[in-house]
Amino acid sequence: MFKKVLILSASVGAGHVSAANAIEKELINQNAAEEIKNIDVLEYTNPLFRRLYGKAYIEMVNSMPEVLGWIYDSLDKPWQNERRRLALDRLNTQPFIKLIKREKPDIAICTHFLPAEIISWLRAKKKIDTKQAIVVTDFDAHAMWLAHNFEHYFVALDETKAHLAKVGIPAEKITVSGIPIDPVFAEKKDKLEMREKYGLDKDKLTIIVSAGGFGVGNIEHLLEALSELQTPSQIIAICGRNKKLKSKIDKLAIEKLNNERVKFLPIGYTKQMDEYMSASDLIVGKPGGLTTSEALAKGLIFVIVNPIPGQEERNSDHLLEKGCAIKCNNLPILAYKIDKLVKNNKRLEMMRKNISSLAKIESTKILINKLLNKI
Repeated sequence: MFKKVLILSASVGAGHVSAANAIEKELINQNAAEEIKNIDVLEYTNPLFRRLYGKAYIEMVNSMPEVLGWIYDSLDKPWQNERRRLALDRLNTQPFIKLIKREKPDIAICTHFLPAEIISWLRAKKKIDTKQAIVVTDFDAHAMWLAHNFEHYFVALDETKAHLAKVGIPAEKITVSGIPIDPVFAEKKDKLEMREKYGLDKDKLTIIVSAGGFGVGNIEHLLEALSELQTPSQIIAICGRNKKLKSKIDKLAIEKLNNERVKFLPIGYTKQMDEYMSASDLIVGKPGGLTTSEALAKGLIFVIVNPIPGQEERNSDHLLEKGCAIKCNNLPILAYKIDKLVKNNKRLEMMRKNISSLAKIESTKILINKLLNKI
C-alpha cells in the first residue's frame, strides 16, 4: 500500500482527466493508498498558460484541426525539443512545482505529459524523490511523453511498447495495460435490458454518437447524415457538458432529424456512458484514446468520422489495421456505409472477434496491480 498518491492530469480535452478518475477509483477499490489526491495540473499554472494549453486546444479542434495536426507532427521528434519545451513549462508551472515539493507523495501517476516532464526534471535536479508512473492515453506514444526519470510506463499496444523501446525506454519498464478506463466498463450489462431502461426499442440498430466530455465538434452535420439511414435505427447523441449543443440537437431532432426509420435521443453530460454503450451496436465519431478504449471494452464497432489530425488519426490507423472499424471520409455517404456494413453479418462477426482481441477490459486493474507489485 502507498501512503500518498498524486494522480496528475491536465484538462486538455476529457480523456486525460477520465483516465485519472479511473485510476483513482481503482486505487480506492483495491484500498491501495492511505491518501489519494487527483489533481488537474493546469489549475497550478498561470492564467495565460492555462488558457493557451486548455481552451486554445478546444478552439483549434473546432476551427483549425489541420494546424493542430501540423503541430503534433512537427513536435514528434524524440528527445529533440525537450530543453526548449521544459524551459517554457518550468516558467509557467511554478505553482505546480511548489505543490509537488510540498506534498511529497510516494508516487505520482501522470496521465498527461506535462506533469511527467516537470517531475522528471525535479528528480534530475534532486529536488524531489517522488517515484513516477507515466500513463500514455493514446494508442501511439508521441515524443512529448518521453521522460528520463520514471519507474514505469503504461501503454495501450504491444506496438507502442516496441516503439518506446526503440527510442530508449527500457522494455522492462513498459507494461501493455491498455488505456485506463473506469472499472464499470468491465461489467457485463445486458443489451436489451439497457435499451429498456433508457426507453429505446429493443429490436432496432442502436448507434451512439459522442462529441466527447466537452461537446466539441460540429456533430449536427453528422446527425443529419445519419438521418438518411435506410436501416431502422435509433441514435443516442451524447452532447457532453455543452448545454448549447444539447438544446440545438433537441430542437433539430424534433424539427428535422426524426423520421419513420430513424429516431434520435439527445443526451447531455452523463455518468452512465457505460450503459448507453452497452445498449448500442456501433459508435460513430472521433476515436479519442479513452472513448475508443471504452467502446472496445463494450464490444462496439467504430465508425470513424473526422478524426482530429495527429493522435486521433493514429488511433484510427490502429483500429482499421486491427479490423475493428470502418472509416467515412465523406459525410454524404455515411448512411450508405453503415447500411452496407450492417447487412454483412459475416463481416460484423469478424469485426466483433477482432474487437474482443484488442480490448483491454481490466486495464486499470492491471495498472494498479503492477504498481503495487513493482514499485
